[in-house]
Amino acid sequence: MRPTTSALALLALLALLALLACLAPALRPAVSWAQADTLLSYLADRGLGVPASLFGTYLVPRELVIYPFFEYTLDNDREYQPQEFGAGPDVDFRGRFRGTSTQLFLGYGVSDRIALELELAYVTATLDKSPADTFPTPATTHEEGLTDIEAQFRARLMSETAGRPELFSFVELVARTHPDKVLIGEPYWDAKPGIGLVRGFGFGTVTLRSALEWNHGEHKLDIGETAVEYLKRVGPAAHLYLAVEVGDGGALDEWDLITGLRWQIGRSVDFKFDNALGISSKATDWAPQVGVMFHLPR
Repeated sequence: MRPTTSALALLALLALLALLACLAPALRPAVSWAQADTLLSYLADRGLGVPASLFGTYLVPRELVIYPFFEYTLDNDREYQPQEFGAGPDVDFRGRFRGTSTQLFLGYGVSDRIALELELAYVTATLDKSPADTFPTPATTHEEGLTDIEAQFRARLMSETAGRPELFSFVELVARTHPDKVLIGEPYWDAKPGIGLVRGFGFGTVTLRSALEWNHGEHKLDIGETAVEYLKRVGPAAHLYLAVEVGDGGALDEWDLITGLRWQIGRSVDFKFDNALGISSKATDWAPQVGVMFHLPR
């Protein structure tokens, strides 16, 4: 049986992650953990890890993070165009959308300045067309499959000090999967560079990040996903976080309010819960997410 494009992409990304992880022993953290946590009060919420793409998560050197999680998506006014289904013009309608995503996140802290990520998901998606849509759009469209295959290279460019914030950058690589599917497909290979700032205060840690992405339809560069995040450690075992995110998928008219909790339930195990609420009409109405995070130090 000939491997599919998505399977080959997944194998390639796994091989890349494994290769770079094998090089990690050559890199050593520059500062001892105990010393940093004791002396640097602005690191109290997050420690010395490199900021990850997951809200409220940092990847520390020589530690593998494994995070299986489940997400449910509800959207009663999902925007679509009949043209996407080959059934009419490029006119906007709002349909009823339901989806699930069973996802796996892998993160590895290569050093105190470099981290790697890999993420993939098995997604189901169902869209019921709008009653106002009189074009021959399918009444109900259901799709499912392995998709959202992404890898990230993340780097700390400048460490935080008492007088300046931390500066970090990242590049997100997105694999082409299911180009013939409307709801779950990724028709193009993409690379999305980004940059961010982190600053620790007495009241918590604030992160600002933004990315760029190529608009394939209009053949131009767009501002992509942008967020302001807040993280606060509220005890030896718990972290609370809050974020406002805009531009998920490149649309700056999609605003989400995200709240979350990470609770340490074992020496190397965390319970993690996120809740995303759409605060603009084009954003997804509700997307709760729950999972268990494992930390495996080398």
